[in-house]
Amino acid sequence: MSARSRRIRFWAVLAFVLVAMGGASAGVYRLRQAQTALDLPVAPARRSEFLVIIRCRGELKAARSVSIYAPIVPNLRIAWLAPVGEPVKAGDVIIRFDSSSAQQDLLQKEAQLKVAQGTLDQALAQAKITAEQDQSDLADARYTVEKARLEASKQDIVSKLQGEESRIDLGVAEQKLKVEEATVALHAASDKSKIASLTRQLTAAQADVAVTKARIAQMELKAPIAGLVIFSPNYTQGWTNVRPFKVGDNVFAGMSLAEIPDLTTLQMDAKVEETDRGRVAVGEDARIRVDSLPELNMSGKVSQISPLAEQNRNEYPSTRSFRGYASIPNPDSRLRPGMNGGMDIVISRIPNAISIPAKALFTQKGKPVVYLADKGHYHAAAVEVEARNPDEVAIRGIAEGSLVSLADPQKDQKK
Repeated sequence: MSARSRRIRFWAVLAFVLVAMGGASAGVYRLRQAQTALDLPVAPARRSEFLVIIRCRGELKAARSVSIYAPIVPNLRIAWLAPVGEPVKAGDVIIRFDSSSAQQDLLQKEAQLKVAQGTLDQALAQAKITAEQDQSDLADARYTVEKARLEASKQDIVSKLQGEESRIDLGVAEQKLKVEEATVALHAASDKSKIASLTRQLTAAQADVAVTKARIAQMELKAPIAGLVIFSPNYTQGWTNVRPFKVGDNVFAGMSLAEIPDLTTLQMDAKVEETDRGRVAVGEDARIRVDSLPELNMSGKVSQISPLAEQNRNEYPSTRSFRGYASIPNPDSRLRPGMNGGMDIVISRIPNAISIPAKALFTQKGKPVVYLADKGHYHAAAVEVEARNPDEVAIRGIAEGSLVSLADPQKDQKK
């Protein structure tokens, strides 16, 4: 092969290599451009009503609840409890106590009542017999007096001796009549006192039976309203062994055993920061959500705001916040008191606002900007912020539908 042919071949190979390198460089450049466009997430600017909100956290609570207390009955032991977590209707039995000892007491009291009733009946019968006998004896004594008086009235027509005897017999008969009257009064007073005493014993026995029956009737506690039974903690075993009341626990009269919240009065109890308290007013709309039911979005109204700030000592450093309550009309049947969640309080509305995600807003030279996407290229556009929310921002300066970058292109290019 001649030198000229070798030179031609060399230059041909060199030209091919240069062309291949140029094509590869162009491909790499286009690939990088495409990768840049794909790696940066974008979102469209949308036009709609912008809700300026205050976001706060809290838990569900019932505005109305009824406490269940132990009856005024000694020696109470829980024998049965309603299943935990199941709703109850008004009138359903929720707690039943052991009534065996009370039933035994009732049998004894009823036996004593029967004895007292029999004793009283016997005393009444005996008093009736005594009264009848006394009336008979009193009638005989009065007859004797009248007979003696009649004989004494004959002293003018009989001898003086017989007249004197008749007068003496009249005096004796009158004394016997007085003795008989006193005896009748004594028997009546004695019988009346005895009957009164036995009547009091009977009344006391009847009261004991009534009290025992009333105690047995209180051995079942029924739900005054429909709702969910929440049993109270039992502190009788010490603070280290606090557990909700269970079957077998001994309780004292008047102890708080359970609480039934009215599920139709559920509301969100949330903490409002001190810096936001002045912007919140009663009656404003609220959007309520529950962590355990993320698909459930509820609308409510701010019904109450605490007038004073409360200090939370469970946090370090301790914080101060206000309590805000939002009522929930027609709450879902799955909601329960104590569920954690939050609410967004709508403090104002901006109609026809351009909104973008909050992470699409950046700062350049101390001014707010967004990065508009255009065929894989991004350029900064100055905007004016109208309102901010935790998730989105209302701005001016870009058109509806513009694609804004959710990441900073300058930082991405440096990487």
